Amino acid sequence: MPATQIQLPNTPGGGGGGGGGGGGPGGARPVALRNGCNLPPAGETRFVPTEVVFDIPSSVSAQALDNIAARHAMTRVETTTLRLTGRTLHVWRIDNGTSVQDMIRNVCTNPADRLVAGAQPNYLYALAQDSKEPVNDAQYAPEKLKLLDAHRLADGNKVLVAIIDSEVDASHPDLAGAITASFDASADDERPHPHGTGMAGAIAAHRTMLGTAPRVGLLTVRAFSATANSAQGTTFNILKGLDWAADEGARVVNMSFAGPSDPRLHDALLKANKRGMVLVAAAGNAGPNSPPMFPGADPSVIAVTATDSRDAIFAGANRGNYIAVAAPGVDVLAPAPDSTYQLTTGTSVAAAEVSGVAALLIERNPALTPADVRKILMDTAKRLGPKARDREFGAGLVNALDAVVAAKPK
Repeated sequence: MPATQIQLPNTPGGGGGGGGGGGGPGGARPVALRNGCNLPPAGETRFVPTEVVFDIPSSVSAQALDNIAARHAMTRVETTTLRLTGRTLHVWRIDNGTSVQDMIRNVCTNPADRLVAGAQPNYLYALAQDSKEPVNDAQYAPEKLKLLDAHRLADGNKVLVAIIDSEVDASHPDLAGAITASFDASADDERPHPHGTGMAGAIAAHRTMLGTAPRVGLLTVRAFSATANSAQGTTFNILKGLDWAADEGARVVNMSFAGPSDPRLHDALLKANKRGMVLVAAAGNAGPNSPPMFPGADPSVIAVTATDSRDAIFAGANRGNYIAVAAPGVDVLAPAPDSTYQLTTGTSVAAAEVSGVAALLIERNPALTPADVRKILMDTAKRLGPKARDREFGAGLVNALDAVVAAKPK
């Protein structure tokens, strides 16, 4: 299989609700955007250039929506009501060449459009993985994570883990019987993709490979559509997938992607965290000088970085105070579509491994909260840096055995 770079777009920052329109003639004061309207941060380009996500209450009539769209030369594309947040979000396409920024300003400063409660770009996220041909069939991750001993105490049995990713090859022998339910957030009809299949295997492989939680039930969400050698997912599709996972009872959600800060995604993650869902994400593969990547940098999320077989940091990993723990993420063997295998590198696979370990803790003690899981993972991690916690490794390399022991109900 040829080398494949898979990177999910970062979620842009909140952007703030008070961005102003341009100043009027003669130094007139700029018109402030309504609360809930969020422009992309300066220099941020990771969003669909012809789409805007609008927050409009479900009580607004179809005729009123059509009037707003016609007034600004837009086409209504899709609508979803998120049960996690109670918001009704709409994706509309810009048909007249207006930029996303100007369209948000136009709508959010126009008194005639006061029914619009909020607006933001439809941000893009990229999968954080690099795949290449396997050079051997050895797995070093199970030994590093102390999985064999941990599995004597817990193997993830019946814990539901959601994977928001690209299409998973459910027919792969190492995933036989692992997938409990699936949801297509993206409308494109696509073949299984290496990234989603690899992440599912890192968690639940159980035939010729050993995943970190081989007896979990996987809830697979296809929110990323493949284009050439990459896969991208939007704010809208990721939110639909997270909402579905919450309805299905997911206890853990794996998000092996990274991108800009996103106000609507932040809102949904906060609600999911409060419902007891453990949220795990890749720290990002943008390198040591990159700003924080989301959703990993969100306070509700456990951010995971990647290390190699010698416990050295993956050179391409992000650094930052938001990183909680590390897991193997360099040349990690994982399933690939069509019953094949791949070597994958990046914070994506490291995050998937930690999602599986989180499932072990929940099986051991279903009463654990997301804060409990984070604390146990960090308190029991193997220190790799000079301090108890640092910007490279977080608290250190996850130790599944010590974490599962610590999770035992008192």
